[in-house]
Amino acid sequence: MSNIFGNLFSSLRGIDEDMLEELEDALILSDVGAALSEEIVEELRSRIKEKKLRDSGEVKKELVSIIADILHRGEGELKLETTPSVILVIGVNGVGKTTTIGKLAASLKSEGKSVLLAAGDTFRAAAADQLGVWAERAGVALVRHEEGADPAAVVFDAVKAAKARGTDVLICDTAGRLHNKQNLMNELSKIERVIRRELPDADMETLLVVDATTGQNGLLQAREFEKSADISGIVLTKLDGTAKGGIALAICRELDVPVKKICVGEKLDDMLPFDAESFAEALFSE
Repeated sequence: MSNIFGNLFSSLRGIDEDMLEELEDALILSDVGAALSEEIVEELRSRIKEKKLRDSGEVKKELVSIIADILHRGEGELKLETTPSVILVIGVNGVGKTTTIGKLAASLKSEGKSVLLAAGDTFRAAAADQLGVWAERAGVALVRHEEGADPAAVVFDAVKAAKARGTDVLICDTAGRLHNKQNLMNELSKIERVIRRELPDADMETLLVVDATTGQNGLLQAREFEKSADISGIVLTKLDGTAKGGIALAICRELDVPVKKICVGEKLDDMLPFDAESFAEALFSE
């Protein structure tokens, strides 16, 4: 995104409709989506007229402000104040759920919290083994059942263990499911109900992991998961690759759900808190 916008503003010769059309095209190319891109440009057009802007630097500043406002959807920090607190990690196959869980566990442990992982993905071959590798790397405990077991039963046992051990944070993995498979989405709702029943007063974060390289398909996933789970935040992965990043704006705008973490690599510490102002300003850095 920064390359697209950097080229646009570096070659900017005047503030006119041609420039605004180019900007809208740039937003669409960056996976912001047609409707939201039009909305952003319309708001910018209104501010240009209202404030009588003539300088490209002033226009850029207003655009950063508009984008940052969109990204400010609720609190960006994880709310994990109770003992135990729960993080339910959801998303389709291949988006990086397992590595995200490992990074979350390592980050929370570095803050002095005790962490327990629940291997709720019992369908994918060796999923629990893979999660076990990340648990070992992060230095945290893992609750697992045999392959093919009831995921809700795994989570139930993990909740019991977390309460018995006085664990600060329980992180639950779930099966990577296609957002259009209703039986699997119903199962996700069942897992959430189990947690709510057993820990009615616990803080609970339901994090949807989205691969930033998937573009507008990430928004489709978010819409469907929202029907079966009370999503509290987004984790954007693979921002170190060819990601355009605009999907963050689209999801925040439509679902009113904040991006809470971003992943920029495969190492345990390659996870960062999401900051709206920094993200918006970075889009236009030269």
